[in-house]
Amino acid sequence: MTSASPGTEPAGTPTITRSGAAKRVLLAKPRGYCAGVDRAVVAVEKALELYGPPVYVRKEIVHNRHVVETLRERGVIFVDETSEVPEGALVVFSAHGVSPAVHAEAADRNLRTIDATCPLVTKVHKEVNRFAKDDYDILLIGHEGHEEVEGTAGEAPDKVQLVDKPEDVDKVDVRDPSKVIWLSQTTLSVDETMERVDQLRDRFPTLADPPSDDICYATTNRQVAVKAMAPECDLVLVVGSKNSSNSKRLVEVALKAGASASHLIDFASEVDESWLEGVSTVGVTSGASVPDVLVMDLLKWLAERGYGQVDEVTTANEKIAFALPKELRKAVKPESAES
Repeated sequence: MTSASPGTEPAGTPTITRSGAAKRVLLAKPRGYCAGVDRAVVAVEKALELYGPPVYVRKEIVHNRHVVETLRERGVIFVDETSEVPEGALVVFSAHGVSPAVHAEAADRNLRTIDATCPLVTKVHKEVNRFAKDDYDILLIGHEGHEEVEGTAGEAPDKVQLVDKPEDVDKVDVRDPSKVIWLSQTTLSVDETMERVDQLRDRFPTLADPPSDDICYATTNRQVAVKAMAPECDLVLVVGSKNSSNSKRLVEVALKAGASASHLIDFASEVDESWLEGVSTVGVTSGASVPDVLVMDLLKWLAERGYGQVDEVTTANEKIAFALPKELRKAVKPESAES
């Protein structure tokens, strides 16, 4: 894994000064929305503007309760499977990606589709296809049941084996140990992923690495920021939903990096005030699918309890942005040409 992330500028080594204040907040940067999430949410909002409700979305567009509930109020209907969408209707595929079988089912049902898959997930899909064509066994490191993993594995189900837990390493069965490559879900813990890679390499010494990092820049950057501030924190609060893989990883990273305690919350109202007992420094961050308004609400809540001093800990400045899905670019092009 390389330390450099595309679309980011290094911020230098963050300096965390000891404060005279009895209570303070260290606020991680980068945090919150990544480019892929922003693109997916805007895609659904643009679809609502262009076509009006209802707009169907397969699964949650991103893993965040606030975002999903807000879009539902605006006329989005979330479904588990494409078969639940009325024939001929409009459906958006979530940022986590879908398998070719899902695309085929949508075509069979004459659905209009907007593919909001994050481009970094699409990159992993293309890697699967490339190595499957070269007849490699592909070991996909990821969490069983996660939508991204299902979509990625679905590109070549006969060539992909999922490696989730340490015990899965021993279950791997390959045809040719000289033609094995590992790929990964984009939202994993970097450290945990490399532990799994080391275990796999013990079994398969010639295990090939991905052509480029599969864990996305945003996941890596948010983990680096948490690692920088966690040793100074008595408590780290991660704003994010329980089904958000990258948000859950931030809690784990905070604890491993030295935070005394860490909790995952969707909203400030979920903070248990007993967590603050004896706490002088609270670290705050948020997962890549979390709008910053939820972080601001948490900072306000903490300020009301004496944690009014906020020091930002910056480890990188993200500059990356993704264009809207091609289906929407085509739809808005005539409009922009007239203006």
